[in-house]
Amino acid sequence: CRMAARRALKAVLVDLSGTLHIEDSAVPGAQEALKRQNYLFCIRLRGAPVTIRFVTNTTKESKRDLLERLTKLGFDIAENEIFTSLTAARNLLEQKQVRPLLLVDDKALPDFTGIATNDPNAVVVGLAPEHFNYEMMNRAFRLILDGAPLIAIHKARYFKKKSGLALGPGPFVSGLEYATDTKATVVGKPEKTFFLEALRGTDCAPEEAIMIGDDCRDDVGGAQDAGMRGILVRTGKYRAADEDKINPAPYLTCENFPEAVEHILKHLL
Repeated sequence: CRMAARRALKAVLVDLSGTLHIEDSAVPGAQEALKRQNYLFCIRLRGAPVTIRFVTNTTKESKRDLLERLTKLGFDIAENEIFTSLTAARNLLEQKQVRPLLLVDDKALPDFTGIATNDPNAVVVGLAPEHFNYEMMNRAFRLILDGAPLIAIHKARYFKKKSGLALGPGPFVSGLEYATDTKATVVGKPEKTFFLEALRGTDCAPEEAIMIGDDCRDDVGGAQDAGMRGILVRTGKYRAADEDKINPAPYLTCENFPEAVEHILKHLL
């Protein structure tokens, strides 16, 4: 791949679900690739190691539960290396000083501890299969009609489960937008602000970062729109010809995370 001249690589952002693991199964070879990458990152670049951040739109569980799941799968990841769309949503709620109706999975609620939810005046939608019923959606619909802002943790169309592809929160957010004639504020991938927030504190410009993920639009397209390079992996939710869905095309398409790591180590450091 030929690219315009870029500065040295300083940060790698890695998607989790579909890239490193699918539910409770790791992508084959992912743990070893991550260990090798971390080891080589630490000794390269004259003592200025490359920062790694794990960026995820997952709203199915709190950051603590997610870390526990990844640790059980053999991934060596620190909590401060994970940046989730739940974190981004919480930051926005604190900025706006609103009381949300939280349409999120009960396992995600710990990430909103301390946020007042009585007499809600905002609607937050994540992935919440148990809450996506007519009564709850109608309650959200009425709040938005009365002026409550609609906040989408993300708008993914679908995601990968062991049993196959499953609807994401995007179709439900779009339904509320359509019914209320409003636009949601989206905080997760592919929003530019999400990627910039993930880099905050790394002393790294977008041109010095690369993103690895299985979602062509949300991971790769979003990162490239923010000024980064994007590597698409053919695992998780990837479907044939996904790379043709964005313009510019992905910087690179690889079979899996270990292959993406090999490319970075050989060509970008």
